[in-house]
Amino acid sequence: METEQQSIDPIIEPYMFAWLVAAARQPELPALEPQTEPESAWIRMGQEIVAGVQTLVSAAVYATLIVTFGFQVARVDGLSMAPTLEDHDRLIVNKLVYELGDPRPGDIVMLYYPVDPEKMFVKRVIAKEGDTVRIVDGHVSVNGIPLHDDYVPIEFRSHDDWGPQVVQQGYYFVMGDHRNNSSDSRHWGSVPKKYIVGKVKVRWWPLQDARIF
Repeated sequence: METEQQSIDPIIEPYMFAWLVAAARQPELPALEPQTEPESAWIRMGQEIVAGVQTLVSAAVYATLIVTFGFQVARVDGLSMAPTLEDHDRLIVNKLVYELGDPRPGDIVMLYYPVDPEKMFVKRVIAKEGDTVRIVDGHVSVNGIPLHDDYVPIEFRSHDDWGPQVVQQGYYFVMGDHRNNSSDSRHWGSVPKKYIVGKVKVRWWPLQDARIF
């Protein structure tokens, strides 16, 4: 079966959130002295236009700060992380967390595809730098200890052999939960930390499947 290169699509929904924030922070217009028509109508229209422009600018600034430094909303495109994540799931990714610390095994992360950094993938961290990874008939072990991966259904398991191999310094070994339908570190190697964008924290859509990771 051809392995699937599951991608993750950053989308602009932070601007919707930022618009609401900016609108909530918009100051009330000052009271005006009674004016004669049509002068008062033109003044009110001008103030409304200025207020609208201020809201737009504020929303753009807030959205830029959110996307650049804090959180990002993204959409899953593919099934290589099934059943944990399904195609078209909507996620909130914490981009700040790895500025303060390091990825840990078990984290679900958004990353740049090492072969083509123009693309972004979502995978699970299996091992960190210095760890020895080995796969025998699809069963993963890290430093000689079998990986606790009950999140992978039997029908999604692979039967491949890989390693043993030590993860180099500054790199992470990642895999998709859909082991027999995932393009990951088994195929294109470990991922440098600089390519890991953030940690998937929330699936907020579909609403009935919302959860915190």
